[in-house]
Amino acid sequence: MFTGIIETLGTIQEIEKENTNVNVTIKSSIAAELKIDQSVAHNGVCLTVVAIADDFYKVTAINETIQKTNLGTWKAGDSVNLERAMKLGDRLDGHIVQGHVDQTATCIVADETNGSWFYTFEYDALYNNITIEKGSITVNGVSLTIVDSKSNQFSVAIIPYTYEHTNFNSFIIGTKVNLEFDVIGKYVSRLYGNK
Repeated sequence: MFTGIIETLGTIQEIEKENTNVNVTIKSSIAAELKIDQSVAHNGVCLTVVAIADDFYKVTAINETIQKTNLGTWKAGDSVNLERAMKLGDRLDGHIVQGHVDQTATCIVADETNGSWFYTFEYDALYNNITIEKGSITVNGVSLTIVDSKSNQFSVAIIPYTYEHTNFNSFIIGTKVNLEFDVIGKYVSRLYGNK
C-alpha cells in the first residue's frame, strides 16, 4: 500500500523487451536502499524490484500492466515519480493508494496560475470510474484533491513543491498519465451498482 506522497524521482536508463514483458532499468537515489522483491510505485504503477546494482535497479512489467498504464510510452531519459510502500505505523499523509492503475488519461489543460499550476485530465468514461469535487485521485502516483469534476474529466491544482519534486513539471497538453481512482469510492460505487 502507498500514500501518493512521492519520495523522489528516478530516471529511466534502459527499456528491454522480453517476450511480452518489459524490463525497465532506473537510476535513483534510493536504489541502494531497495531490496529484491520489494514493491515500488513508478508513476503510480506498483512494480517489483528484480535486480539492484549501485544506484540502478530493474523492474519488470507484464503485458497487462503495459496495456492498462502509460508504461508503453516510457523511454530512456524520462523521469518517473517513485514511492516505496508505506511502513506499518507511518502517517498516511496522502490517501490510501494501492498502486493498481485503473486507466490512463490525457492532459487537456496545463496552466500556471500565479505561483501554482492547474491541470485538467480527460479519461474514457466507459470504464465507469468516477470522481467527486474535493475527493482524492492519484495521477502518476501523486495523491491529489480534485477541484472540479465532470463525467469524464477532472481538474487538480498543484503547489510549487509538488510541481518541482514530481514529473508534473514535464506535463503538457497531450501528456498521457496513469490514474488510480479512490479505492473507497470504487467500493461504494460498486456496492450501489455503478459497475
